[in-house]
Amino acid sequence: MAPSIDPRALGKLPAHDLPTPEPESPFRPRKPYRFSTLCATVENPDMKDQYGSSSVPIYQTATFKGVGEQYDYSRSGNPTRSHLEHHIAKISSAAHAFAVSSGMAALDVILRLLKPGDEVIAGDDLYGGTNRLLTYIRTHVGVTIRHVDTTDPDNLHPFINEKTAMVLLESPTNPLLKIADLATISKDVKERAPDAVVVVDNTMMSPYLQRPLEHGADIVYDSATKYLSGHHDLMAGVVTCNRDDIAKKIAFTINAVGNALTPIDSFLLLRGIKTLALRMDRQQSNAQAVAEYLHSLGFRVHYPGLPDHPGREIHHRIADGNGSVLSFETGNVQLSEKIVGGTRLWGISVSFGCVNSLISMPCVMSHASIDPAVRAARGLPEDLIRLCVGIEDPHDLLDDLERALIDAGAIGLDASLNKYVRVPEGDALTQAVQKLQLESAEEKEWLVSAPGKVILFGEHAVVHGVTAIAASVDLRCYGLATPRHDNKVSIHLQDIDNFRHEWDVDSLPWDAVTPIAPGEEHPEQLDERLVDALNKTALNVIDPGQKAAHGACLAFLYLYMTLDRNEHHPTFNFAARSTLPVGAGLGSSASYSVCAATASLLMHRRLELPTPPAPSSSEHVHVSHQGRRAIPPATAEEINRWAFVAEKILHGNPSGVDNSVAVFGGALAYTRPGFGKKSGMEGIQGFKSLKFLLTNSKVPRDTKKLVAGVGQKKAEEPELVNGIMQAIQSISDEARRALADPELPRDALLSALSGLMKENHQHLVTLGVSHPFLENIREKTASPHGLATKLTGAGGGGCAVTLIPDDFKDAHLQDLINTLIRENFQPYLTSVGGSGLGILSPYPEHRSSGSGRTPLGPGQVTPPETPTPREISPRQIAEGLMKGSGDLEPLYAPFLSRTVAELPGWASELGRWMYV
Repeated sequence: MAPSIDPRALGKLPAHDLPTPEPESPFRPRKPYRFSTLCATVENPDMKDQYGSSSVPIYQTATFKGVGEQYDYSRSGNPTRSHLEHHIAKISSAAHAFAVSSGMAALDVILRLLKPGDEVIAGDDLYGGTNRLLTYIRTHVGVTIRHVDTTDPDNLHPFINEKTAMVLLESPTNPLLKIADLATISKDVKERAPDAVVVVDNTMMSPYLQRPLEHGADIVYDSATKYLSGHHDLMAGVVTCNRDDIAKKIAFTINAVGNALTPIDSFLLLRGIKTLALRMDRQQSNAQAVAEYLHSLGFRVHYPGLPDHPGREIHHRIADGNGSVLSFETGNVQLSEKIVGGTRLWGISVSFGCVNSLISMPCVMSHASIDPAVRAARGLPEDLIRLCVGIEDPHDLLDDLERALIDAGAIGLDASLNKYVRVPEGDALTQAVQKLQLESAEEKEWLVSAPGKVILFGEHAVVHGVTAIAASVDLRCYGLATPRHDNKVSIHLQDIDNFRHEWDVDSLPWDAVTPIAPGEEHPEQLDERLVDALNKTALNVIDPGQKAAHGACLAFLYLYMTLDRNEHHPTFNFAARSTLPVGAGLGSSASYSVCAATASLLMHRRLELPTPPAPSSSEHVHVSHQGRRAIPPATAEEINRWAFVAEKILHGNPSGVDNSVAVFGGALAYTRPGFGKKSGMEGIQGFKSLKFLLTNSKVPRDTKKLVAGVGQKKAEEPELVNGIMQAIQSISDEARRALADPELPRDALLSALSGLMKENHQHLVTLGVSHPFLENIREKTASPHGLATKLTGAGGGGCAVTLIPDDFKDAHLQDLINTLIRENFQPYLTSVGGSGLGILSPYPEHRSSGSGRTPLGPGQVTPPETPTPREISPRQIAEGLMKGSGDLEPLYAPFLSRTVAELPGWASELGRWMYV
């Protein structure tokens, strides 16, 4: 069977092989033609037309006469397609090129190089069709797919192994324009997995702007429907490579499958490529103007041509331009829909690369096939608008876009500047609602919650530079801020000796505070002057034996005073409750810090909350979110910064792990700085919620003593302890790979984690940080149930965690719980890896009128104020508040009266919760 291209074209050809005329003399040699000349000049010296046609003829035939000739069947080879493939190889710095029926057909041909058991590393921001096809081969071919953030080459290292057969990259990615260092990644892959092939989807750039084969890629493919064609009048895909062995396999597959490009489409694609450079120069120029315009308005714009684009320097090193696709965020899905629907010159359509400009919302169009939860986990904003810029006059494009932005309410005229500027929170209605919400923040109750945390792997070893894996646990702290009208601020800590206290606002040491203005960050060091003043005045009435209450009050008042802008002093009561066992090493103080910080920020009007997107079902399952995360990342980061301040007050020098998990939920990997490796915290994307049994041994522990003990053992037996540290690092690395792989079958994940937990705990026993009670818990869960259990946190007491398989029978679980209770332990059945910070939605359409709440009236845009009957004095209200009188306010009394078991269910029924 004849190959899919001329056999002579399969030989190695130099880049840009178009022959130039012979030198007129030895003293005036000809220079190689430049790219635009190469595009416009379709010339194959080995395939001269017998009639001298200036355009490649269309050989519109299925078969060819003769035996043993170069062509016999157009599925196997066709002269028009051979001309096209030679031309594509020439402009792609490639030895081999193949043309097939679409971009997805090109990827399908490439993926057929894989076999069952192979592993593929792919980016986490991919075209929806790519994600769909990868999911198919994972399910039906038995290939493991690992999605990784490719913006940092180091992120790929933990996943490259002897099973890695392919690395699939996009740069820039679609639609977030994330940059991957193709050269560095290709080099790293070749060093660690020599047999793996690096594949690059170059559709966003085309060969004109980027030729990945020059940077070490093995295979490059483009959807030629886009820039190579340029007119959206055909569908085609191209594959290029420089390796003969890969070329032969691809040629065989195309011939066998029969998806080679037809003669007429090959002719049209050749015609389109002639103007590639000309079109893209104009499209890039237009895209730069549009990106700069949107950026000047204050939108978050994703485009490599902007100076603040992440990875811009890397992109300019490997590419010759910025392309003509950009995207931007509005902060509101409904606002984005209005903008997209309001354009006239910009066509609403999927795809890109056409001479006509297009606009779309990827999450409801090109990337809609990706599960909403996966989109959310990969950081793809639902409000994202993608612009594919064409060759129209830039003035017309900008005018049409500006009109759509104005009509949607996204921008408005600033009279002082005499120009349009971004309206901070979208359309006028949204802006009015949020303005009223913030202005009345003191007059409403705010209910918030934050999860605890468990250290799944790496306890104690983290002190010595080993990576620890921490995850949220769905036992939560709840905080309620209720307005007061008597110039007092108060706190009620029901789980800490039912501690209650109030302060007259004017009696607080305001002369010692240095307020932090909105937008500014708290200094690295605490304000010791304020701490000392609070200890000597407001907190000197607290009994010295009540250390926990003292710390909680100090953190609360420190935040309260530092956040105050001296314009007014909001007066409210902060009540905290917890389903977490306090002091058991599950991050109870961090979850308290998050709740206190969130409540204070809300009461000081320092947070803005967008309208949450409509739920995709009648129920809201916050463990998985189902794509409905509603608290913006910027808001979460602000809360996390202030929660870290509270943690400093409570713990002196915290790592920041506990409060980060309490805010962001899910799981993260943490490595302490100063050990010669990459340090900091990184979220583990794709983490699956897991069922765990947490068992409180009720044995207090001395963390400092335990850490010191391990340090002493390391000094006495360095080889033993260092070996243990290396082993625990390997466990953490393997656990991280497993937890981050959304394609790993559930049973395989559970089996892997079970074995790693047992191994990790045994190392901790060797380090001497376990406890007889913890070993007793392990024994009860292991026999006869065969479950994996390990200590979590500091050890020496505290809690043990037991992984519960999905198929573990309820009856057996109840037997185990009863056994542990009889041993005087306290078990908690919960999930790990769920949501972070939650705020009960303040919007009326998301609030329930049940559970004792006052119904919202027609048109009411904020929750009802705490009723203040005129015949009752402010002091009576305050007294009634502290007594928990249910007839004076809607949430305070039921919040305190619910049992720990009832509290989560009661809170969830109050209405729609917004989560990070």
